[in-house]
Order: sequence, then structure tokens, then C-alpha cells
Amino acid sequence: MALRTLGVLLVALMLFVQYWVHDVSPERERLAQTDPALLPAHLPADARDWDTAVVDLVGLGGLDAGPTARALPSLSRFGVVWAVRYDNAGIDTKVIAEMIVRAARYGNVRNIVLVGHSMGGVIALEVARHIHLGSDRRLVAVMLDCTPMDLNAVRPESRSRGADLARLMGWLPGARESRLLRFAVEVAARRERFAHRGALVPDIDYSTLREVASEVLRDKIFSKDAASNGLIEAQFLAIVAGGSTADLRALSRPHPDKERPAIVFLRPREAWRDRIVDVEYSHEVLIEHAGGVDGTLLVVMPRRTEHANPIQRPAEYNAIIESQVLPFVRRYQEQIRNQPP
Repeated sequence: MALRTLGVLLVALMLFVQYWVHDVSPERERLAQTDPALLPAHLPADARDWDTAVVDLVGLGGLDAGPTARALPSLSRFGVVWAVRYDNAGIDTKVIAEMIVRAARYGNVRNIVLVGHSMGGVIALEVARHIHLGSDRRLVAVMLDCTPMDLNAVRPESRSRGADLARLMGWLPGARESRLLRFAVEVAARRERFAHRGALVPDIDYSTLREVASEVLRDKIFSKDAASNGLIEAQFLAIVAGGSTADLRALSRPHPDKERPAIVFLRPREAWRDRIVDVEYSHEVLIEHAGGVDGTLLVVMPRRTEHANPIQRPAEYNAIIESQVLPFVRRYQEQIRNQPP
């Protein structure tokens, strides 16, 4: 019995060493070399708007907001458009805010508009607080696209997936870097496509399972634009921390030489279309903290959109930004331009 136990432990140790050497260590070395970056997406539609920059931040599981920002040329009506590429090792909102402020000073940009899609809105609000309270730049507006204002706004099935991944990060060595673990989690998250309830055990559609596995390998494992496990954990924990309401309160407080920024919330008109976030709950939270007679809130409810999907519905997003968001934010933009530098 002792020899058998020793043999099992030796095999387990050998497998762990292979896992660490071939899976964890190379990814850890790669992530150590990553940094956040600010990438150009659009030039201003009007040369008079070079004094304003729109900064786009993507949501959970995303690394680079570039494709999303490029799907929204209407943002160029505010000014030059930049996209944030996160540090794949994690998120530091102060570092992101300082990066934006440095770029703004270098480009002689005075005014900032932040756009956050889904969880990116949680990050955008925290970045907004740093810029509004701790820099010499003027924050014009923060646009939130289907953003969960706290963990209660995340629908239970999506919340449990994020919690499971965060739990694995806590106890499994190397989980923040393991591509093998990421593959297993991503395939399991798509199980409704290939696993169907049977009498005793699930029925597996193996052809669909192969398609799912190929999709995960292509888009989540071998893609250079895929978010790492550690970045996803940091994104999810930003929602869990629930600091968005505190950030909203900070943005609404009187400031000696800065106007309050506009807050815009984009959500589907039919709340059930968003299967990730309970947008009605977030809507209520935003009204409580940024709405009212003296509030700064605009809620826009386009038809046929779903959860933060401008790449899939660019016509609807661009139309609603042009017709409703732009006139609302322009008022704040002009107020800020009329302030002394």
C-alpha cells in the first residue's frame, strides 16, 4: 500500500512538473512583459474637436478595445478616439488613468470622454474618478454600455462562472497562467452547445464538441488578443468590489474648478435581450446616484441591441450615439470649453 501510494505521488509530481514547465512558466514569462497601451482608433470628424479625446475600454474577457472602437466611428464626432489595450497580467486603474493623462498632455488634449462596454464601464468609472479628482484634464462624460453597477446586476449564471474561475485562481497553483485550465473552463462554459440532458448521463454531440474545442483554441488560447486568466480574474473582481456607486458619488460632488461630467447609460430597450447583465437593476442604481432634477444622467435604450455588442450591431449603436448621446454630451463639452484653462 505504501509503495502504491508513493508511486501515485511520483506520477502526480511528474505531471505537475510538466504542467508547470510547459504550461505555466512560458505564459508567466510572457505576461511579465505586457503593459497597458493606448492605441489610435479614429481621427476627429471635425478639426475643431482635437481638444477632446474619447477613450474606449472593453469588457470582461476582452484585452483590446480597438475592434470595438473602430466599429463606432460616431465617437469621432466628439474628438480623437483612442482604445485601451489592458495589461494582460491584470488591471491597475490608476496606471490607466495616468497613461491617458500623459497622452492627453502630449497631444494637447484638454477634455476626456470615457466609454466602457459591460465590465469596461466599471473600469471606466474608476479611471474617471482618478482623472476628475487627480489630474489637470477635464472629464466631459462617461458612457456606460450595459454596465453592471455591482455584482447583483450580473445574472446568476454569468456570476457563477466568474466566481468559479476566481475560486480556481485562489487554490490551484499556476491557475492565473495555465492555458490548459483556460481551455477546460472555456469549453465547459459552452457546454449547452454540445451536452444535452440524458436519462443518466449527458448526451454528448462530439462533432459539435470538436467545433467548440477548435473555436476555443483559436480565439482564447492561441490568439494574441485573448485576455489571460489573471486579467479575467482582475476584471471580475472589479465587479465584485462594487466600487462603481462610490465612483459615481465622487463624480457628482462639487469640484472647485471642474464641472460635473455627463453620465450616459446605453441598454437594450427590452431588458431580457441582455442575458449577462440585469440592465434594469443598473438603470435603477444610476437613477439613484446620478439622476434626478439636478442629475447628469441620460439613459438611451436602442432597439435590437443585446449585451454590449456594438461590433454585431454597429448601425444601431452609431445611430443612437449620433441622434441622442452626441447632443446631450455636447452641452457638457461646450460648458467645459468655456471654462478658463
